[in-house]
Amino acid sequence: MNKIGFVRKRKRIFVDVYSEEGVLIYTNSMTLFHEITSLPTEQNNSATSLIDTFSTRKILECINNEDAKIAEAVRIEIPFITQAVDAIVERFHIGGRLFYVGAGTSGRLGIVDASECPPTFGVSPEMVQGIIAGGTPAIFAAKEGAEDSPGKGAEEIIRRGISKNDIVCGIAASGRTPFVLGAIAEAKVRGCYTIFVSTNSRENIIRMGVEADTLICPNVGAEVISGSTRMKSGTAQKLVLNMLTTASMIRMGKTLGNVMVDLQLTNDKLKERAKAILINLTGIDYQEAETILKLAGGNVKTALVMVLADVDEPTAKKRLTEHNGFIRKAINGC
Repeated sequence: MNKIGFVRKRKRIFVDVYSEEGVLIYTNSMTLFHEITSLPTEQNNSATSLIDTFSTRKILECINNEDAKIAEAVRIEIPFITQAVDAIVERFHIGGRLFYVGAGTSGRLGIVDASECPPTFGVSPEMVQGIIAGGTPAIFAAKEGAEDSPGKGAEEIIRRGISKNDIVCGIAASGRTPFVLGAIAEAKVRGCYTIFVSTNSRENIIRMGVEADTLICPNVGAEVISGSTRMKSGTAQKLVLNMLTTASMIRMGKTLGNVMVDLQLTNDKLKERAKAILINLTGIDYQEAETILKLAGGNVKTALVMVLADVDEPTAKKRLTEHNGFIRKAINGC
């Protein structure tokens, strides 16, 4: 039997109909119409309203001018990004995982950020994961209808055994994506810390009743091409995700200064980068760097402690373990 949910707005009743599996099979079109057309990203951008008449150079200048506004929109959200990073680090320390959940462009951005963490910071692929509506095929080809089921979003949380130690970060430009909201709702039930990233305004997200522990809402305004959220919205989301994982990994001791010293040597480029890191940070030559890396089993952090603290490989590993991977503390032995 189908489940019918009634919502009264402005003295009118709108009807959403869901199947028992939680799939939205009918929604009052006027409700959805008003939701969509009121979004900041759906508005007509006066600066680009005649863009189809512009020269190539002027089109590019318009895009660049709009892109220049994104960093400021993200900067305003730094207090909330700070809150989110501190929560992520706290849960990483107890073995928790970070899950990004999104649909379309938002889902792909989450997957990109998650997939870059292992080679950049030497972490397990399980530590940061991306979930996209429609599964793996949706990474490569748009499956727009996949986002319409809150039940499917909840199922992903259940299937992956997500628990109270984990963090679930929903990503939705509009703030209304059913798949993402379903995942966030299930995560809340399970006691997870939840983050919600949207380029809708904070006021609108709160008005829509989105419940998450931290809301991050860089309001980028109207898109260059109305409704094309792969542009300013996508860029803002990418900047936020970069900040969430990069700041968290720095706080976890994955860098020495601004150098990524926990990289995995999975290809020739990274092997040579590792040698360059050793040479630049310790002053040894190329051959010494190659030798030390072999003695350290290819672990850059271990190799650095071996050289800078003048200890053998077992002692270097022991010190890193005792100091939670922080190289400066391992070198000083305190």
